[in-house]
Amino acid sequence: MALPECATTGEKVWFVVFRVICAGIFLFLIGPLLVILPLSFNAEPYFTFTPEMLSFDPAGYSLRWYEDFFTSDAWQSAVKNSVIVAIASTILATVLGTIAALGLSSRYMPYKDVIMAILISPMIVPLIISAAAMFFFFSRFQMTHTYLGVVLAHTALGIPFVVITVTATLSGFDHSLTRAAASLGANPVTTFFKVVLPLVTPGVISGALFAFITSFDEVVVVLFIAGPEQTTLPIQMWSGIREEISPTILAAATLLVVLSIALLTTLELLRRRSARLRGLED
Repeated sequence: MALPECATTGEKVWFVVFRVICAGIFLFLIGPLLVILPLSFNAEPYFTFTPEMLSFDPAGYSLRWYEDFFTSDAWQSAVKNSVIVAIASTILATVLGTIAALGLSSRYMPYKDVIMAILISPMIVPLIISAAAMFFFFSRFQMTHTYLGVVLAHTALGIPFVVITVTATLSGFDHSLTRAAASLGANPVTTFFKVVLPLVTPGVISGALFAFITSFDEVVVVLFIAGPEQTTLPIQMWSGIREEISPTILAAATLLVVLSIALLTTLELLRRRSARLRGLED
């Protein structure tokens, strides 16, 4: 947005300074990504820019690390585990989080603030504490080193995101619609699927995507709960850094960045759609 002609000298200076500050923050945030992306195409097994790369010599660039990522059994097994765990935990977190949000949106729900604080506590409590607590709890039921234990742990981490997004969507929900549906003879189940769910779907999907990203990127909890057979992609990357430094890690990181950008773009499109449905945007 351009400055008006009547802007003072101070306003003009702040206009420029503010944009310089925003640009600096933006570069600070994406700086590591700007380094990782080109290094993932390094033809040599180094984590530094070679003279060929700096001179833009085609011989300095290669897809060998992406080929290694897609042909290595260890990397593909980690990707498979990440996808299975992320999808399963996302489904559970979405269902349970949506039910909880619907209950919290009811005016008859007692102790809303206390229940909300408990539900979002996994976002507030340091992750290492949650991971240690989950380990001791699941070990009593022999669920450590199992897919079930990892899925349940990731579900607990994803529920707060679903609760927050769905609750925010329901805050602008017109409850007269449910009363109108009831007056027309619809039972609560029909009202939910025909009236409530279509209107809160953007919030539900947004929460599900947040839960998916949280599960797909999780490291600490998996270190405590998972065994060798449940190695996920972030754990494989962590092990690769500690045991065998290979630019394949950079290729995996680049693919994760691309996936994150795609999911965040989807979230923004859903947010705009939700805003249009509620009449907040044109």
